[in-house]
Amino acid sequence: MNPPLDRRSFLGHSLAGLAAASPTWSALAEDAPKKPLRLALVSAASYGAGGQPRTPGSNHGTAFATTFNGFDEEKAKAFKGTFVRAERRIEGAKVVKIWDPDKAATIAIADICGIETVADSPEQCVEGVDAAILIDDGSGAQWKYAEAALRAGVPVFCDKPLAMTAKEAAAIAGIARETGTKFMSASSLRFVPDIVKLREDAAAIGPVRLCSVTGPGDLIYYGIHALSMAYAVLGPGVISAHNTGIEGGHVVRLRHEKDLDIVLLVGARERMRAGFSIQLFGEKGNLRVEPDLKNLYSYLLEAFLDLVINGKESVPIEEEVELIAALEAGQKSLEFGREVTLGEVEVSLLKLP
Repeated sequence: MNPPLDRRSFLGHSLAGLAAASPTWSALAEDAPKKPLRLALVSAASYGAGGQPRTPGSNHGTAFATTFNGFDEEKAKAFKGTFVRAERRIEGAKVVKIWDPDKAATIAIADICGIETVADSPEQCVEGVDAAILIDDGSGAQWKYAEAALRAGVPVFCDKPLAMTAKEAAAIAGIARETGTKFMSASSLRFVPDIVKLREDAAAIGPVRLCSVTGPGDLIYYGIHALSMAYAVLGPGVISAHNTGIEGGHVVRLRHEKDLDIVLLVGARERMRAGFSIQLFGEKGNLRVEPDLKNLYSYLLEAFLDLVINGKESVPIEEEVELIAALEAGQKSLEFGREVTLGEVEVSLLKLP
């Protein structure tokens, strides 16, 4: 895993390697100190989970916008909807365009955060920018906005989950690889300092034979956070899933090719108030972490900018597709009442490099 960018030295990184990807990069490289990266936020001003009507405001949309642009506190207080104020800022990039189907909420958030342009469509939003960020809007289908940007050569971050099925995840990943455009999707929990440190500390307990991870919410839509902690520490390689829990109280044993098992515990909020935790059991001892989630979005966004600027792919797309497939296999296991291999989900998994 690559370390987050140092915000003080962010503008000192070379942009020369990006010139071939987009005509805008040449001009940007020549005048880097004066021209921050221009970002677009797509589907970033309203939220509706599970097919529910969308309501004004967006947890991730406002958190990401304020991370780059800051905000006007008095205007933020007047906003009627979800508005998250980021405490940690990232310099060297600025949100310049935003789109959402709720036009009124979009205009209000643009005003609060100093976003120059409210686009009329998702396609228009990704035009003339240096990178696009597709926000988790509750649908699990924000990946559908990626194709226009990818085919235009605009680097894309797709918020979690990459998709709700491995088939959909593989489809958009295939377009990214086909076009050669930089693309990233990941849970923010991969990059929080506690998880980064755990990966480094794991060697001290010898080969890990068992890992347990916990988290709240639905198995695929929100369970991606819990399982991403295990992937961040142990790497890819899950081959099957066996869910012995119930809907709303998942107990999933994931068999890993490295001769270890991951036990994934994900519970609906109305059944239990699970927090995020990870525990590793090795031949020489065990380690347990409840990660500090303060400023978690900023570490994720720094990893994306590291990809855009330096080409450092901290999370290969193929690994994220596999992670979605593992969660889907866990859901199918509950439905079928038996162990389900990743090969049984409806997708031909892309080969990991």
